[in-house]
Amino acid sequence: MVMAEQRRERRLRLRRRDEVPEGRAFMNPSTMNELGISSEIEVVIAGKKKLYFAAMPSESVPPNEVWCNTDELKTKGVADNSIATVRAKRVG
Repeated sequence: MVMAEQRRERRLRLRRRDEVPEGRAFMNPSTMNELGISSEIEVVIAGKKKLYFAAMPSESVPPNEVWCNTDELKTKGVADNSIATVRAKRVG
């Protein structure tokens, strides 16, 4: 029996930031490394909403946060400071 590779995930705070371009998310580089994130992330809010962003490393982001575009999160109905499960986007 072949074991599927487990994707690492963590519960992080989503923060609204105007300086982040739409479709992108700023993350702390050490958090990205810990979760094995190289390009894109999958964000799951309350087990229902799934969002996808291109991950960008930024030293100014605290390790327990993900910064996303303010207008994009408002449009998708996500409140500032929401807790979400963050993991690398599945390839394929």
